[in-house]
Amino acid sequence: MKFDYVLLSSGDDKTASGSRRKSPNNSPGSGGGGGLPKGLKLSFFCLIISVCLLLVVFGLYIDTTSPFLVQLASKLGYSKNQYAVIIDAGSTGSRVLAYKFDRSFIDNKLVLSDELFKERKPGLSSFADAPEKGAHSIKLLLDEAKAFIPKDKWASTPLVLKATAGLRLLPHSKAENLLNAVRDLFTKSEFSVDLDAVEIMDGTDEGIFSWFTVNFLLGRLSKSNQAAALDLGGGSTQVTFSPTDPEQVPVYEKYMHEVNTLNQKTNVFTHSYLGLGLMAARHAVFTKGSHSEATNLESICVNPIISNRTWLYSNVEYKISGKDHAKSTQENPIVVFEACLDLVKSKVMPLVKPKPFTLKQHTIAAFSYYFERATESGLIDPFEGGEITVEAYRKKAQSVCAIPNDEQPFMCFDLTYISVLLHEGFGLGEGKKIKLYKKIDGHEISWALGCAYNILMSDDKFNS
Repeated sequence: MKFDYVLLSSGDDKTASGSRRKSPNNSPGSGGGGGLPKGLKLSFFCLIISVCLLLVVFGLYIDTTSPFLVQLASKLGYSKNQYAVIIDAGSTGSRVLAYKFDRSFIDNKLVLSDELFKERKPGLSSFADAPEKGAHSIKLLLDEAKAFIPKDKWASTPLVLKATAGLRLLPHSKAENLLNAVRDLFTKSEFSVDLDAVEIMDGTDEGIFSWFTVNFLLGRLSKSNQAAALDLGGGSTQVTFSPTDPEQVPVYEKYMHEVNTLNQKTNVFTHSYLGLGLMAARHAVFTKGSHSEATNLESICVNPIISNRTWLYSNVEYKISGKDHAKSTQENPIVVFEACLDLVKSKVMPLVKPKPFTLKQHTIAAFSYYFERATESGLIDPFEGGEITVEAYRKKAQSVCAIPNDEQPFMCFDLTYISVLLHEGFGLGEGKKIKLYKKIDGHEISWALGCAYNILMSDDKFNS
């Protein structure tokens, strides 16, 4: 399914409005006994009510993200509830995101008022040889959505499942068997399901919807300096940004897409680098120099104290061990960082095409494994998120690689890989700041929000 990017947002600048009402001046000359005549009192009361209603309407128009105004608009009948259910069938897990929106009767804008997020592991692609079990894992997520959305809204709620890199990497026949099992499930769901509701998602859509989600939640869609979105998944990674210089657009011509946001057209660069997801990169490095069928692997990017650690990738169970090195002794077992770094570079650099060389000009918002590995290694607070430099990833990788850690056997590789991807791969300087997010204003960072908006705004079935 190829989307038309009609991502019309509402209230993204998050401005607030308000007014202070002055008390009437009860001067002695204003009426008999210092008060207003009854007729004037009634007229004045009606005037005050009218002004208040106008302020409410005006406030709804200019600040549609205010929770108070959203609730008030709904109570006054200025908006209606609308829902959407998006299932993200990723390579390492499946997630359901069910959204509740308020659609304004005044200007048809959508405001996100509530959401459900639930996740199940392993990912759908792990059931390649048992599609019925894969469909059952999706059913459990669908049940969560049904509990979140009122039953009388199911028939008017779009339901879609988009599979990402995990299914892209499967043989076509196995991927189709999984998708067909999910299609059978969806036909019985009582939600609104189109013919193309279950499919493998194009990497371009994934990147653009992630970019929209980030900038919508940050309130930057209508600004000239939108944030670049970096999403690191298991099988692929996406880079999406809007070039600030029009002269840059022809350079990226093959990768540019026009996105309609806030009734203005924005040129956006996006590319999904298949094979540069964190787990795909692990596999490429761990299998370096091994026979294609080998499952017992040794790697110089794993500490020598790690022996036969089970790791599942693409439905194959591997046993991973660290590899001895002359600089690593029994008394001081370490990963030789420079050796691992060079190996990672050799696997990353050939796959970074095109190189997003103007990415460094943008504010960068990164999420998924960028965030997870930063929290797990202590670089940022897991609840607050934070801002770090590219260099911070590399320095943390060096320190982690120098310490034997049985509880995080692959952290040395993961941090080394992320630092190489950002610095050598994407051309970001060591001092470049990266803002790391899992949530913004309580909402999950996911391409699913952009996808939901696009469906509800572009499909006449829901946009009327």
